[in-house]
Formats: sequence, structure tokens, C-alpha cells
Amino acid sequence: MSEQALSRALSRRSQLARLKKQVSDLLFHAYGFWGYLFLYFPIIILVVFSFNDSRSTAQWAGFTTHWYADMLKDHQIILSLWNSLFVAIVSTTVSVIIGTLAALAMERYRFWGKLMMDAVLYLPIIIPDIAMAIMLLIFFDISGIGFEPWKVNFFGAHLAVPYSVIIGHVAFNISFVAVVVRARLAQMDQVLEEAAQDLYADPWRTFWRVTFPMLLPGILGGALLAFTLSMDDFVITFFTSGAGFNTLPVRVFGMIKKGVTPKINAVSTLMLLFSLMLVAISLILSRGGEKGDSSGNPMF
Repeated sequence: MSEQALSRALSRRSQLARLKKQVSDLLFHAYGFWGYLFLYFPIIILVVFSFNDSRSTAQWAGFTTHWYADMLKDHQIILSLWNSLFVAIVSTTVSVIIGTLAALAMERYRFWGKLMMDAVLYLPIIIPDIAMAIMLLIFFDISGIGFEPWKVNFFGAHLAVPYSVIIGHVAFNISFVAVVVRARLAQMDQVLEEAAQDLYADPWRTFWRVTFPMLLPGILGGALLAFTLSMDDFVITFFTSGAGFNTLPVRVFGMIKKGVTPKINAVSTLMLLFSLMLVAISLILSRGGEKGDSSGNPMF
């Protein structure tokens, strides 16, 4: 084969390889586009029809915002929102404290029964929500805790929140907080802690001056995750709340049984925006933690 013919063959082979790569890239992007469209198109429809000027969710009748105004005037929705916020704040606070201590114990210490505790700690993440809800319901029935309300004035709203709901939310949130904080601990370099101890800092001062600042992004990330899960939870709340108490997801479920209206779309849209805001804050905090680590200085 002459040199010219060999050059033409190599050129054709190169063009064929480029064509295959272009087709492959096109199919890959098309697959990704249709995949994301399949996942998120129902959410887009939900948001769009929350502005529909008709009670029907199947026919567009014009743009309006009066469903959001009606939602804000609905006393039951506002009360359910306050219930959700109160339960989420209290359960997140308790879960962060216990989950952080559990993560420190599991990552930094060796003790008898550690493997069993590790399995129990991950159990609420693995088992279905319905199974955990039934177990909590049986536990409250046997223990006699019942559904006694915690009466509290929360920013001017008079709430009666059952202790069982808060305990149930803490029970599954501890695991998520512990997982996030433990992942942060695994990435931390213990050299700074050892240096603090070499400089005669006691364990308590070492924790607050060195360990805690470096661990703070993980703690905040776990807190945001726990808060979001608590705000969105339906199954466990439904089984542990008793009669007469509604969080926002439970209230939306009760409204759906009477028919889907754009008011439900409006409530769901606000919940979606709130969840996205928490996710954005969590990402910002995690990036801030990574910058603090890369600079070699703890986060204060």
C-alpha cells in the first residue's frame, strides 16, 4: 500500500471515530435530557398549575395568585405549618445533640458492643417508614406514654403537640445526623487535635477550640437534613400523632381526600421552595467547610 493510500485510510478512520464520538455524545445528552424531564416534569406541572385560575387541575384557565392568598387565610393550614415548624425545630435540636455524640463515640472510641450499636444506629435508615411507624405506635401503646399534648405558645400560636410525634421524629433523625457528622469526622485530620493536646490543652478545651469548629459544617449539614426530613415526614407523624393534630404534610393529605385543587398545588410549591432553600444552604455550608480545610485552618 502506498503512503498516500495509507494516509487516506487513516484519515477516514479518524473521521469515523469522530463521527462515532459525536453520535455517542448526542445520544448521551438526549438520554440525560429525557431522564431529567421524566423526573422533574411533574414538579414543573405542579408549580405551573398552582397559578391556575380554575379549581380544575386538568385545564388551564388563566394566571392568578389568589390560591396563595387563600392558603395564607386558611387557619388550619397556618396552624399545621406552625405545628410542623415546632416539631422540626425541637426534634432537630435533640437529634443533633444525640447524633453528634453518637458519631463521636462510633468514630473515635472502641468499646464493647460497638458493632451492635452501629447496626442499631443505621436501622432507621434501612427499614421502611411504615414499619418504624407501626413499631413506634406499639411502643407508645405499651409504654403508656400515649399522645399527651405539649401545650406551648410558639410565636403567638397556641399549639398542643403530642410528645409521641417529637419522640418519633427524634428516633429517625438521630441516624441521619450521625451519618453526616461521622462522614465529616472521617475526613478530619487529627493532627490539630494532637497539637492542641501537646500544648497542654485539656480534652474539653481541645474539643471546643479545635474539634468543634472543624466539625461544625457537618453538624449544620446534619441539622438541615434532619429539619427537612422532619418537615416533610408524613407516615411516622400520621401513626404517632393521634386525633386532632396535623402537621402540614398530614393536612395536605386530608385535603387531597376531598379533591385536588390548585390550593394544594400552592402549598406543595411553597414546601418545595423551602426544601430547595435548605438544600442550597447545606451546599454553601459544606463548601465553606471544604475551603476552611484546604486553607489548613479550622473553621471558627
